[in-house]
Amino acid sequence: MNNYGIYNISSSIAGFILLGFPCRRENQILFFSLLLIIYILTLLGNAAIMCAVVCDQKLRTPMYILLANFSFLEIWYVTTIIPNMLVNFLSESKFISFSDCFIQFYFFFSLGVTECYFLAIMAFDRYLAICRPLHYPTIMTGHVCTRLIISCWALGFLLYLFPIIIISQMSFCDPKVIDHFLCDLRPLLALTCSRVPMMELTCSILSSFSLFAAFGFIMGSYALVLRTVFRVPSTAGRRKAFSTCGSHLAVVSLFYGSVMVMYVKPNSGHDSGTQKIVTLFYSVVTPFLNPMIYSLRNREMKDALRKVLGKRELES
Repeated sequence: MNNYGIYNISSSIAGFILLGFPCRRENQILFFSLLLIIYILTLLGNAAIMCAVVCDQKLRTPMYILLANFSFLEIWYVTTIIPNMLVNFLSESKFISFSDCFIQFYFFFSLGVTECYFLAIMAFDRYLAICRPLHYPTIMTGHVCTRLIISCWALGFLLYLFPIIIISQMSFCDPKVIDHFLCDLRPLLALTCSRVPMMELTCSILSSFSLFAAFGFIMGSYALVLRTVFRVPSTAGRRKAFSTCGSHLAVVSLFYGSVMVMYVKPNSGHDSGTQKIVTLFYSVVTPFLNPMIYSLRNREMKDALRKVLGKRELES
């Protein structure tokens, strides 16, 4: 179906048209297959980390409990995006209803904000473990860890609730065509019949707070960690400390590196293709790579995964 046909349809429907990645039918099938494989591997990888933490008593520490919750978050994050993308690849109309669009919008932003906060408290956990090891057991107790986890989920899902409700009540002008593969903030605001500067400013402030406050906290935590590590006299001690923090720093670099490219650069600097690629990287590729990063760089996690997989082989 050509763009002219899509625009005609969009003027008479109660929803939007998600253009996704327009290309030939053969390429759509190829992208569908590749994305399906990535989705399955992402689910399996993050579920394996969760199972390892649950099954191995040695991993019942705040560091790994946070990691298991982070993996649980990643499963829902990709599930918010990929199933609809898979349907979109096979669909001729590329249609998404208003309710489905705003549900996806809400969960995509809420889970993304929650991920920012989780990365921050994981950095705080590493700071306590390395900079204040003697006080770590009394500060990062199970009760404190649970409260931090609940706070991340609650704050992430409450922060954007009212702005999204208000945006969902706005009127949208034809053609209701979103040149993206998901319902994102900027494409939706661009379709509103009247500009609402206050709403744009509010969303920008909330995004800035979530992104830069968490990122600044992470960088501050690791600055203190590095200062402590360089004071460690033994090479083995420094290597162990770097190994402990390396996985988390790699994940932070992947996530924030791509998000910063998208957020810091002005709107005029992004064409739709760049927006799609960068969004695809931090919302799909990063959750796919995270389990490999954490398992490959962590001996305890690798041992726990071997035990879990070994037990399943015996059971089968």
